[in-house]
Amino acid sequence: MENVLKPNEGKDPIIQVDGQKFERLPIRTHLITKNDDIIEVAEKYGPPVLSQPGDILFISGKIVACSQGRAIPLEEIHPRKLAISLSDHVTKTPYGIGLGMPETMEMALQEVGTLRILFAAVVSVIGKKIFKKNGWFYNVAGYRARCIDAPRHNTIPPYNHYVVLGPLEPDKICRRIKERLGYEVCIVDDNDTHVNILGVSSDKIDRKQFARILKDNPLGQDARQTPMGIIRKVK
Repeated sequence: MENVLKPNEGKDPIIQVDGQKFERLPIRTHLITKNDDIIEVAEKYGPPVLSQPGDILFISGKIVACSQGRAIPLEEIHPRKLAISLSDHVTKTPYGIGLGMPETMEMALQEVGTLRILFAAVVSVIGKKIFKKNGWFYNVAGYRARCIDAPRHNTIPPYNHYVVLGPLEPDKICRRIKERLGYEVCIVDDNDTHVNILGVSSDKIDRKQFARILKDNPLGQDARQTPMGIIRKVK
């Protein structure tokens, strides 16, 4: 019997993009840690629900990073003065802190490099003052800075006390999972404000289109423990 998948509370399973309807259904898993192999995790949870031709498995970049040991406990991060200073100027939103805390800014400096982060900060200030637009910082700093996930009080423990970095080699991981499962795969960085497709298993996946398919974050946030799901065309 085919496994029954249900949308997360408050999430519409169906979305229409480019004249086609798509169903997005989350998959509940165990808590993924650095002791897990993400390929084996996909092999465990994917096959029972990947049942129709054209199904696509999508995976949160956060759990991929956690399986790679790229979740760092707050107490192990020691922000330098520059990180403290820069984080004070980051706009905080209701959706998350982002780089607006010294620990996440410190990891951005380590991940991207001091010069690039400083340049991104300067461009951001100019962009806001002259062009009256936000988003310049991450356009310059790149996806490794954008993917850094700050801890939140309602994140599932123990990750409510961790900074999670972006996943390494997401395209390669997608290709390896596809080789095992026989289905297309994408890795996504998604929350309630933006979606980025970090990795794909082949050029059959249009990154811009799939970002629109997942724009409302069907996996959800917080402690739902549904870090992967399937995308299926609705006939």
